[in-house]
Amino acid sequence: MKVLILFCGGTIIMQESKEGSLVVAEKQKAIKSLLSLEPRLKEVSKLDVEYVDNIDSSNITGAHWDKIATIIAKKYDRYDGFVITHGTDTMAYTSSALSFALQNLGKPVVITGSQIPGNQIETDARRNFVNAVRLATMDISGVMVVFDEEIILGARCSKVSESKLDAFETINWDDLGEIRIDIRLSDEHKPRHNRPLNLQTGYEENIAVVTLFPQMTPTTLGAIITTGIKGLILRGYGSGNISYAYLEVLKELKSKKIPVVVNTQCLEGATLMHLYDVGKKALEMGVIQAHDMSLECVTTKLMWALKRGPYETIKEIMHHNYVGEINVEGKIY
Repeated sequence: MKVLILFCGGTIIMQESKEGSLVVAEKQKAIKSLLSLEPRLKEVSKLDVEYVDNIDSSNITGAHWDKIATIIAKKYDRYDGFVITHGTDTMAYTSSALSFALQNLGKPVVITGSQIPGNQIETDARRNFVNAVRLATMDISGVMVVFDEEIILGARCSKVSESKLDAFETINWDDLGEIRIDIRLSDEHKPRHNRPLNLQTGYEENIAVVTLFPQMTPTTLGAIITTGIKGLILRGYGSGNISYAYLEVLKELKSKKIPVVVNTQCLEGATLMHLYDVGKKALEMGVIQAHDMSLECVTTKLMWALKRGPYETIKEIMHHNYVGEINVEGKIY
């Protein structure tokens, strides 16, 4: 088996500076540090390394997602699987973004990292990296995150803790599998296939995500329109409720053909905006429900959708289930 490691930096290879903060290491030193986590991995798979960048993942951009996806597409036929080493802060955004860029993916693309740098005795880096490589050789396909004991569908992943070693959770779905003394895949996983990969890169960067709060003025929300945004995500209350105070702003956004997607501020659950009048009124203004998608998924999917088609098609794209990221069955929308 052959696995390509796409090196993106992150805590997994960071070192402590003289001031005590974690910083990225020099390129070759960082790659050597990663490969030295477990030299016996050559018994599992032949590993090659492709350098993407060496950054704190807070600095990740759509250009990085395009580069990662393009490398995978270019070398798709040469490898059995792919492992991406990545910082934890934006890992869930990257896993969601790649889920849409790599359409019809028939091989495993596994993203991992660590909460503790690999050169520290208490690190979780070795375990996560080893299990990611192991998974990349198995009969499974799709973008996924391996962290601690969990195997998570990339488009359902969210970071829920800044310090726990099990820092990520599956949102509104079941895990794809778990790491025990062996790797156990759930019935939800999709096996490998030989159909051609369909590369669909491109993300609109000019969007905004706004969390509503009591007494936020319509003027504050309306000011965002003047920035030239191409799309807006509103984090509504509960099942996606939005104050009547913002209806005129939503009307203006509709007139300007700026799509507005509403998701819930709750970590779990779905938007059910027809349940309350405040939600129904917003739907009448043309907002799009996020249903049960995570914030990371909604954000990257809207960025991706805005590069795929005009305003009139955005709702259809957002509600299409590409990789298991959304469930609208039985919902009214």
